[in-house]
Order: sequence, then C-alpha cells, then structure tokens
Amino acid sequence: MNSNNRLLIILTKNPESGLVKTRLAKTIGENQALEVYETLRHHTARIAEKVDAERMVFYSRFIPSSDLFLTDLFSVRLQDGNDLGERMLHAINTGFQCGFHHIILIGTDCYELNPAILDHAFSALERSDAVIGPATDGGFYLIGMKKVIPELFLDRKWSTPDVFIETTTIFRQLGITYELLATLSDIDTFDDLKKSPLWMRKP
Repeated sequence: MNSNNRLLIILTKNPESGLVKTRLAKTIGENQALEVYETLRHHTARIAEKVDAERMVFYSRFIPSSDLFLTDLFSVRLQDGNDLGERMLHAINTGFQCGFHHIILIGTDCYELNPAILDHAFSALERSDAVIGPATDGGFYLIGMKKVIPELFLDRKWSTPDVFIETTTIFRQLGITYELLATLSDIDTFDDLKKSPLWMRKP
C-alpha cells in the first residue's frame, strides 16, 4: 500500500514551560522538563520523516508561527475535544475524512519509538483491523486502525494503569482483530527519565 493511503498522526502539546511534562517538572524543574519535551519532539519528528506515510500533526492549544513540525513533510492542525480520548478520536476522524485508509496515531513521549516499529504498525494494518503498542505504565504509545472505532475513545478514564487492558478488552468485545507491538516506555516521570536511553545521553 502506498503512502497516500497511510497516515501517521502525531499529537503534540505546544512546547511551553509549565504546561508540558508537569510530573517530570516537579523533580527537575519546568525549564528542564521543557528541554526534555523538546528532545522528545525532535526525536518523534526524525523518526516520522523516515516512514512511508503522510504525516499530520495536531497541536494542543494553537498552531505556532514557527516550530520543528512546520515543514513540507508535515501538515498541521489543531486538536479538538474535552479530554484525551475526544482529541484522539477527532484526529483519527479527520484522517479518515481526508481519505486515508490506514491510520496510526502516536504522541511525543516515547524515546524508544523508531521507524521500524512504525513500519511494523502499518504492516499490521494490512493483516488486522487494528494495532496497539503497549506502554510500561499501562497505557499505550501507539494505536492504529482501518476504520473509526468511537468506543475506544469516548467515556473512558485516561492516564490510569488499566488503559491498555481496557482497550484490548474493547477490541475483543467488538470483534476487532488487532496486533500487539513491543512494549515501550513513555517518559512522564523522573523515574521514567532515569531508565530511558535519553538519560544515558546526559554528560
């Protein structure tokens, strides 16, 4: 399947001190937390550029006048919704309305994510209805599908250790076939940072 049918959606927060990585900021301070977030965003952009797909970035608060995603390789839009689930559903709905058939959605929190995993996720959608990448905190770092599945996103509690299990339960209840990717770690807390390859880069 060519890239015209594949869409990689990236949800990003606007990189503003005090509004990103708030749990991490409690330990290392708001400015350093912002630096970590910017590193994660740059990593996400680099790996996204290597994937055979169109790329659409959704900003949390406003579309900035300058940013690393504002290049010819990414189209940009604004998130819409009252919680994370509604914002993800809005982004995925937008992708299908634009005519894409295989849609993968990621955030900007996973330093372990690489192009091979994203390619694997798109390949999985050629065999299954959906694909999901579990995170070590009980959530997921990636979700992909071939059709809109509102039940995955609406009327749910987010940022809990049960998000991934609840999501796969919904897949099974709806009779949706899905594939699992490798379990990776998001960077949300200082413990996450210390365990990550990003921490090993520090001098």
